[in-house]
Amino acid sequence: MDQPPGNHPGPTPAPAPTAPRDLVGIGIGPFNLSLAALAHPLTGLSTAFYEQRPRFRWHPGLLIDGARVQVPFLADLVTLADPASHWSFLNYLKERERLFPFYFAERLHIQRAEYDAYCRWVSDHLPALHYGHQVDTVRWNPRHGLFEVDFTQLDADGGAEALGRTHTRNIVIGIGTEPHIPEPLRPLTATPGTPVVHAADYLAHRDMLRAAGHVTVVGSGQSGAEIFLDLLRDRPAGHERLHWIGRTEAFAPMEYSKLGLEHFTPDYTRYFHALPEAVRDRLVPAQWQLHKAIDADTLAAIHDELYRRTLHGGWPDTVLTPGVRVRTAGRIAGNRIELHLEHTQQGTRTRLTTDAVVLATGHRRRPLSPLLDSLDPYLHRDDAERPHIDDHYRLVLDPAVTATGCHVYVQNAELHTHGVGTPDLGLAAWRSATILNSVTGKDTYPLPARTAFTTFGLTQRRPQTPAGRQITALTPLADGV
Repeated sequence: MDQPPGNHPGPTPAPAPTAPRDLVGIGIGPFNLSLAALAHPLTGLSTAFYEQRPRFRWHPGLLIDGARVQVPFLADLVTLADPASHWSFLNYLKERERLFPFYFAERLHIQRAEYDAYCRWVSDHLPALHYGHQVDTVRWNPRHGLFEVDFTQLDADGGAEALGRTHTRNIVIGIGTEPHIPEPLRPLTATPGTPVVHAADYLAHRDMLRAAGHVTVVGSGQSGAEIFLDLLRDRPAGHERLHWIGRTEAFAPMEYSKLGLEHFTPDYTRYFHALPEAVRDRLVPAQWQLHKAIDADTLAAIHDELYRRTLHGGWPDTVLTPGVRVRTAGRIAGNRIELHLEHTQQGTRTRLTTDAVVLATGHRRRPLSPLLDSLDPYLHRDDAERPHIDDHYRLVLDPAVTATGCHVYVQNAELHTHGVGTPDLGLAAWRSATILNSVTGKDTYPLPARTAFTTFGLTQRRPQTPAGRQITALTPLADGV
């Protein structure tokens, strides 16, 4: 039951809430939207999801025409946990009378703009979602054995309109990521009017970038490739004036072989979670090509466009150089930008003068603090001061909290404990189902015990029971393998 936080004079505690929620979600991106969609038909479960933005939007600055989601359409919000769900992508097409056109289009990977439209269709129909609500803090109330969630209701302009509080047994944090700007490039973004744009805001500034004389794209991942291709297609042959640089040793294709994709299965997630912390920390950066490289079709499209521009002789006025880091950056005479570059293999250095820069430097997880600062005394951390997260996506809290059956779950904040599948849309439904099974204490959504042909490691960890009360022992492989 949502209620305004009261002021209670003296030491008398507030009365216990009469109808606490079973689950409160903080943040409404694709992952908590998946959770809300799978929770919707569970009539005995009381849920609420809060998001400070006024409506659902998924990377609006990167909805470039033709850009596609890098997972098949079956990796929607619900299908891999409940193919019969009303909230599947196929049912979205049916509701929009687009099922036959999609059938004849024969597209396994849909456009990013279509995925965004599908998610907005789901979000527009789920009553448990509350947009324009900024969650301010989360506290544990030991007297009542519940979490308190304080929020601010925002008006249409983003101003504070009212304060509120809700009590809940479980919390799921899905606050997503934020644009990352490497330290050497931060002075550029700190100066008003400097033509430097993060890829997350690309579409809003595309006209300015198209008008710029020379543009440099920094970042060798998928967004950098898509933005370089989009700018390239707009410029006349022989007068492109584009630079594309990145730290990786190559403009490398995403690992997309069928067995390679099994790193994005629950089997690999369980294997990774059971590894020692030091091994996990060594693996994550080494696996960048599994999730931070470039779709092969995008690389092919870039090469095709560059090749087309050589048909009448000459080369396009473009420079594509991997293995380059930006040492420092600054603004020079007029409104131009100077980048000080270093080639990581040659050890050589140079300066690049450009009129505009697009920072395709990725996103980083938003910190869980200060949202969870009040829970810090209860929170268990690893050697790097990161939260311990169990295999049901629960923060490992003091038994004084968890003995009551109350938990805090996280979505897309567990890369250090669950591996490269953490931000992958293909595991969204499975993770949401795992969380709901844990919250309900039963197989609300039965999940398969095995999901990959690959056996990761010489021993296999089988799934826990829904409530996590029993862990099946490790099973050795048969002799002779």
